[in-house]
Amino acid sequence: MNMKKTRFEQFGFQPFINVAIEKLGFYEPTEVQQKLIPGVMRGESIIGQSQTGTGKTHTFLLPIIEKLNPEKATVQAVITAPSRELATQIYNEVKKITKYSENEISTQLIIGGTDKKRAIEKLKKQPQIVVGTPGRIHDMIRENALQVYTASVLVIDEADMTLDMGFLNDVDQIAGKMPPELQMLVFSATIPQKLKPFLKKYMENPRYEHITPNVVASKSVTHELIAAKSKNKLDLLKDCLVTFQPFLAIVFTNTKQTADEVHAGLVSRGLKVAKIHGDVNPRERKRTMKAIENMDYQYIVATDLAARGIDIQGISHVINYELPDDNDFYIHRTGRTGRAGHSGIALTIFEPSDEDRLNQLEKLGIIFKHVELKKGEFVEIQDRNKRAKREAKREAADPREIGMRKKAKQKRKPGYKKKINYKMAEIKRRENRKKNRGKK
Repeated sequence: MNMKKTRFEQFGFQPFINVAIEKLGFYEPTEVQQKLIPGVMRGESIIGQSQTGTGKTHTFLLPIIEKLNPEKATVQAVITAPSRELATQIYNEVKKITKYSENEISTQLIIGGTDKKRAIEKLKKQPQIVVGTPGRIHDMIRENALQVYTASVLVIDEADMTLDMGFLNDVDQIAGKMPPELQMLVFSATIPQKLKPFLKKYMENPRYEHITPNVVASKSVTHELIAAKSKNKLDLLKDCLVTFQPFLAIVFTNTKQTADEVHAGLVSRGLKVAKIHGDVNPRERKRTMKAIENMDYQYIVATDLAARGIDIQGISHVINYELPDDNDFYIHRTGRTGRAGHSGIALTIFEPSDEDRLNQLEKLGIIFKHVELKKGEFVEIQDRNKRAKREAKREAADPREIGMRKKAKQKRKPGYKKKINYKMAEIKRRENRKKNRGKK
């Protein structure tokens, strides 16, 4: 087989994995892959803080498949993901690689919403790789259908979302049934305080890597700001949504409680709105997703973590009902629009307390367009900081210069600005000469 060489060759993978990499169209390892694959290969326990889209799935899949012993018909790796959709995506990626192996590598997807008896029946022959949701994997262990005590590696993908959706106890139970010398790989966009005791319990001196996305924001997205001011925030949100007339708009909140409040508020104001967060039960979630795919909804209210587990096509508008505490989450939210060559709009409803976070985002290179609603239309207004910037400049000015400008302005003589600049430069030169003489 005439195979094109890729930069993945440096890792020394088996030939069939290199074939799979080439077929997947990968050439250059991403930053997270470059940094972490060698450590995963060496059996290190690792905490990788990185966003979706940084290549983290293959960071753990490629070394796991490389180290697998195809002759052992026992569970060798367990991979958990907090939603069925995410687990299914990972399972499909495993199949794309293992299909090139000469030896059969057995993988099983173990998720809720499927026939439990059939799942138990399938487990009569233990898979070498298990991918699934924590609740159903734990269930299969309790039924004595799945034996994980033979596994050498446990992957917890999207750990913060696992915590948010209440699955951390299940993961704890799964890890407790595995060998003490377990290699644990934890991937998470954020590392919440509540996650730390669990990590400490199972990971002794893990390696920690924080990989920040290289691309700050998509060029096809317009970032807009609208001030909440004294207007009721829900009324303002409803007016913005109606004015946008979106193909599909997703409204982000920071908590499940706020998502419930916003959803109820928009419904009471006459809009048909879908809701997605960690407390929405799986059946309801599945029904909602189907309705979204069928374009029954124009508006969705969601939390960051729940939305991360699903792939929603055709989002034309993203609205931040509140700014996230983590800048990475802002990038992730707004990256959901403006895809596949289309343009998108990301609108943030801001309050005075958001000023620091907005300044941080501007330092990252995000350019905000300031707007307000007038007679059912968005109108561009001046930068919220324009006056503040002018005042700061004024405060920093030399008092002598301010006095000169006042006098000259009253006399209105032509070219007074140039003359003042020249005079001030001359004064400063004289002062510098005096200072320098004093130093000699």
